[in-house]
Amino acid sequence: MATAAAEKIYIYKGKNKDGAVQGEIKGSNPALIKAQLRQQGIIAKSVRPKPKSLFGSKAIKPADIALFSRQMATMMKAGVPLVQSFEIVEEGAENDNLKKLIMTLHDEVAAGNSFASALRKHPKHFDDLYCSLIEAGENSGALDTLLDRVATYKEKTEKLKAKIKKAMTYPIAVIIVALIVTAILLVKVVPVFAETFMDFGAELPAFTQLVLNISNFAQNWWLLIFISIIGIAYGFKNARMRSKKFSDAVDKALLKLPAVGPIINNAVIARYARTLATTFAAGVPLVEALESVAGAAGNAVYRDAILNVRDNVSTGLTMQASLKGTGVFPTMLLQLTAIGEESGSLDEMMAKAADHYEEAVDNAVDNMTALLEPLIMSVLGVLVGGLLIAMYLPIFQLGSVM
Repeated sequence: MATAAAEKIYIYKGKNKDGAVQGEIKGSNPALIKAQLRQQGIIAKSVRPKPKSLFGSKAIKPADIALFSRQMATMMKAGVPLVQSFEIVEEGAENDNLKKLIMTLHDEVAAGNSFASALRKHPKHFDDLYCSLIEAGENSGALDTLLDRVATYKEKTEKLKAKIKKAMTYPIAVIIVALIVTAILLVKVVPVFAETFMDFGAELPAFTQLVLNISNFAQNWWLLIFISIIGIAYGFKNARMRSKKFSDAVDKALLKLPAVGPIINNAVIARYARTLATTFAAGVPLVEALESVAGAAGNAVYRDAILNVRDNVSTGLTMQASLKGTGVFPTMLLQLTAIGEESGSLDEMMAKAADHYEEAVDNAVDNMTALLEPLIMSVLGVLVGGLLIAMYLPIFQLGSVM
């Protein structure tokens, strides 16, 4: 384990019987690598550590974990042993940090530890739900099946996140561009007109005077405005991380936003149904599954509601009645839950509910984007057009007087 952990990637240049060769190889130091290459018939001329990227290594994203899960599931389904699966997946990984993570997992499992215990040492990348499902697969001897379910769950979750991000990114990007264009006009263009207006010797229209006052304010205080915006954004993010009460209040407010609120509601319900379907199908007891579902909900209102459902179910109340008592879950989900409980196919019904609400999110995002495009263009036109009208209004009035 110590040797493997100390290994680095080196770039070598040399020659063999066919001529000059070069490539990459893992090893502890150049001397051992030269000996290893000599055994392969390569006379190494230079062996040096692979230089690090100018921008540093990429962080491991949830999408990387989803891809890792799918690749491991594919290897296990094909009958490849677990330790060898790690080696194959690690070799194909492009992210250096992900390579190191997979290598660490490989070493843990190769040393005799369970896959689940190895994952639990990296809670930043593998949450309790992920580890519990893998542990259930190891205990039942169906690790390949559970890995496939975990991979599907992660892929669906990341796809849902991408839809939400798509809904938010476009309007935010356009608003930022509009603000930047407006700021440039106020700071650079309007002052040029202001100098011209000083020669008119006449009283300016109220609208023009208002824009000139805003321009003067922006010129004098632009740095303070910029720092304030950065400070507010940082303070908001920091407050959400540090204050549970503030974070819960933000989650509650997000659900009430026009247009965006229904999308977030459907996304949370889809995540709830997908997580419950995955955990319950894996054989996790319902009460324990609901605890994992609450952690994966992603919204404080639904998290508290699911924990309330867990407490009620543990006392013998049905799932359908418990969900209805919270007052936050839609009728369709309640009906599918009731059918699942009566027929003994709760996991199947929750999977269908997840498909339905994921599709609802997809449709809502497309519709909102289509509606926002003309609205945002109108706002942008009003901002820029308003500034231009304010600047040319005195010229028009001067022309009419003459």
